[in-house]
Amino acid sequence: MAKQSFNDLLWFLAVARERSFTKAAAKLGIAQSTVSHTIKKLEAAMGIRLLTRTTRNVGLTEAGERLFQSLAPRVEEIERDIDALMVLRDKPSGTIKITLSDHALYSVVWPKLRTVLKNYPDLKVEFSLDSTFRNIVEEGFDAGVRLGGSVEKDMIAVRIGPDWRLVAIASPEYLAAHPLPRHPKDLVEHTCINTRQGAAGGLYAWEFAKDGSELRVRVDGQLTFNSSHAMIGAALNGYGIAYLPEDLAEQHIASGALVEVLADWSPKFDGYYLCYPSARQNSAALKVIVDALRYREIR
Repeated sequence: MAKQSFNDLLWFLAVARERSFTKAAAKLGIAQSTVSHTIKKLEAAMGIRLLTRTTRNVGLTEAGERLFQSLAPRVEEIERDIDALMVLRDKPSGTIKITLSDHALYSVVWPKLRTVLKNYPDLKVEFSLDSTFRNIVEEGFDAGVRLGGSVEKDMIAVRIGPDWRLVAIASPEYLAAHPLPRHPKDLVEHTCINTRQGAAGGLYAWEFAKDGSELRVRVDGQLTFNSSHAMIGAALNGYGIAYLPEDLAEQHIASGALVEVLADWSPKFDGYYLCYPSARQNSAALKVIVDALRYREIR
């Protein structure tokens, strides 16, 4: 078999990771037809099928899986070595991909990064907002933001924010028409604004704690979101009780537009941490992100 172009193999890896010619082409910045033609040419040169194609998705054949498992770690090692060399440059550069929730982005990450990034024009940051915990390594992220109690093993974790509370809130209009909940179990009789944990995930069971007693309550209502910011709007418009980070609601509570209920049952959660694999610790670009986000407690 003639020697294959390294680009052909990289494009195969992109399709194998995305399980889609369209998504792979978008990530590579080239036409979908070009990617498809290149993979067909690669299969013809090797004399074996690497991918199974249907109208809905793309899968790997046994040979394709073996090639993917062989190539992926080697390419990732090359990428890490190149990233390590970037330390020698005067200015960090490249793209850092971070998976995190919308609340983590707007409450902690973006306020700290928005001024710092102006000093590093060659540094790019790609944020992937998701209410579930994506696999940082397997899905090609450089880092992820997690709550302290949810940090994966074998990850370097740097605290980037203080502890915070979830609070149950509703509009005065809603509470005027419904009995005030005195205990978290009362919420099952109320209209609540639910949170979906990822597109295919389950509904979040609201967590409460008081005097050493902990319980979870599954609520019901007309609306379900996977964004805390969207829940605020629904609560302001009287669609029920929402349970969300205190910092998002405090301005509306202060103005009287929202009312906190079950305050003595609202526990504190460990603050956010930036987590990344040890293989990325020598990346100059990631060091800029870590230093900018590192939590420094005010005494």
